[in-house]
Amino acid sequence: MEPVTPHPMRVAEISSAAIRRNTERMLEIAGVPVIAVVKANGYGHGAVTAARAALAGGALLIGVTDIDEALQLRAAGIDSPILCWLHGERADFAAAVAARIEVGVSRLQQLEAVAAAAASLGFSATVQFKIDTGLSRNGAAEHELQELFARGAELEGSGLIRVRGIFSHLSNTDPGADLAQAARFDAAIALLRAAGIEPELIHIAASAAVFSSPHLRYSAVRVGVAIYGLSPFDDRSSADLGLIPAMTLRSEIVMLRTVPAGSGISYGHTHIVERETRLALVPIGYADGLPRGLSGRQQTVLIGGERAPMLGRIGMDQCIIDLNGLQRQVAIGDTVTMFGDPALGSPAMDEWARGAGTINYEIAVGIGARVARVVLDD
Repeated sequence: MEPVTPHPMRVAEISSAAIRRNTERMLEIAGVPVIAVVKANGYGHGAVTAARAALAGGALLIGVTDIDEALQLRAAGIDSPILCWLHGERADFAAAVAARIEVGVSRLQQLEAVAAAAASLGFSATVQFKIDTGLSRNGAAEHELQELFARGAELEGSGLIRVRGIFSHLSNTDPGADLAQAARFDAAIALLRAAGIEPELIHIAASAAVFSSPHLRYSAVRVGVAIYGLSPFDDRSSADLGLIPAMTLRSEIVMLRTVPAGSGISYGHTHIVERETRLALVPIGYADGLPRGLSGRQQTVLIGGERAPMLGRIGMDQCIIDLNGLQRQVAIGDTVTMFGDPALGSPAMDEWARGAGTINYEIAVGIGARVARVVLDD
C-alpha cells in the first residue's frame, strides 16, 4: 500500500478477511482448484493485498493480465505460481521466465519467444495455451492449434518448455453460447492430448460459470470478481451467492450549510431545492470513481446509520448531500459511507453500477488513486 496521510478524506477499506473467505467459498462451490485473478490492481482493491488474502483462502495460482503486473507481485514477495496472458510485441519474456512466471501463449511466435528466453537463461519455462473459443480476441484460433501444439510438444521434449495448462474465456452470452464454446474448447483439449501433452490445468469458467455451469469447471476455475465479494449477475446479489463485499468506500463531511428555497445546487443548477435545505459537502467526485452519470439519480449515501441522497451534478472532487430527511444532527467530520456491505446497512456498489448504467467491475477498478486503500482484517 502507498503511504497515506494520518487522516485521509477518502478511504477505501479493504477487508482481507472477506477476500480470504470468498476464496474459500469459491473453492467449496467449484470443488476444483481456484486461480485467483488480481489483475487491474486487484480489481481496485490492491493486487498484493488481494493475492495474499486469496492464497490464504486456498487459491492454487494467481492470475494477472500482463508481465508487468506479475513482476510487481514478485517484487512484493508473492512467491506463489502466477499466470499472465496478454502480451505486447516487445513483451519481456526473459524477465517472466527468470521470475518463474507462467506465460499464457496465444500464438506460435510467443511460444518461440518464450522458448528462446528459456534457452538464454538455462531455465525451463512454464506456459499455458490460451485458446479463442468465440470471443474473437486474445487466444489461438482453431486453424493455428495443430502447429502450435506440435511445436509445444517438441519444446517440452527438449526440456525448454513445460506446458502446464490450456484455457479460454466464455462470452457469458447465454447457456447455448457457453455450450458451443465448450465444444470448441473440448476439441482443442483433444488436439493437445493428441500432440502428446496432458495438461494439468484446464480452465474456462470464471466467476459466473462457477455458479451457473458446473459442467464447465474442468480441472480448475479462474475467479475474479467473486473473490472481492461482488456478484457477476444482474439478478443475484452478493448475499444471494454467499459472498462478502471486500471494499467499503468512505469519506467525510467537510462543510455544512443551509440554503433557502429556490437555491441551485452544483454546476448547471440541474437541481433547484423547493424548500429550505440543509446540505453537506463530501470531498469525493468523479476523479475518485464516483460516476458523473449518477448526477440527478438520487443515489443515497449512509450517514450515522441513515440514508441521504446526493443532489445536483457530481463534480470532479466533491458531491452534495441532502440532509433534510435525517432524524439526527450531523457535524463536520462525520463519516459518510458511499458504498460497502449491504448486510451492514451500507449502499451496495451495485447501486452505483445500476444508476450509472454500467457493471460493478467498472466501479471497483475505477476507484481513483487518491483514495487511500486501508487494509483491514477480522
